[in-house]
Amino acid sequence: MAEKVIIGNCELWHGDCREILPTLPSCDLILTDPPYGIGFAAQPGNYRRKVGQAPEKWDDETPPDWLFGLLREKSATQIIWGGNYYPLPPSRGWLSWFKPDGPPSYGHFELAWTSLDMVCKQFERSRGGEKKDQEAHPTQKPLALMRWCLSLVPDAQTVCDPFLGSGTAGVACAEMGLHFTGIERERKYFDIACRRIEQAYAQPRLFEDAKVGAGDTAVQGDMLLPAN
Repeated sequence: MAEKVIIGNCELWHGDCREILPTLPSCDLILTDPPYGIGFAAQPGNYRRKVGQAPEKWDDETPPDWLFGLLREKSATQIIWGGNYYPLPPSRGWLSWFKPDGPPSYGHFELAWTSLDMVCKQFERSRGGEKKDQEAHPTQKPLALMRWCLSLVPDAQTVCDPFLGSGTAGVACAEMGLHFTGIERERKYFDIACRRIEQAYAQPRLFEDAKVGAGDTAVQGDMLLPAN
């Protein structure tokens, strides 16, 4: 049976999004990072093993095709990381996260499909700067990246992440005062997400107006846009 936890403006569900999402109201934005189906979590690298990461199977398969249609029905706008792995319609508004320090065995960038009618945009962020945070989840996205994604949909007041993981999108929404709904079926990561979001509410909202963190760079078309 699904479990619901309320923390501030965040509604967090422990359960399977295939069962829970159809019961939820529509939202302004779905910002999510589903499993890529590449088995990354099943083969933890040296760093992941050092911090106690055991092989996991949740990344062995992509979500079913019908679920991506549901994501589009349940939200006005969608940002879906790993969109190049899924059956999604053509889009001109792709996002890229470029990792300048990515090792040879890792991809040097990741792509997000969006429903936004805009030029492609790029965000640059070192993986090394996220190492401490990444102890929470093997495929955790940088918090600054989630803030940047939210800044691209400034009118969104209600946000949903059906693949919550360790809750980074929820932390960003908590900082910005947005209403957030997250769903996660893995108990370990659900508990981590609840703790991180609770901690975010306990801190001053330092990033209410700062959508891109200091030291980050956003790239639009051929232009390099400094963060500050």
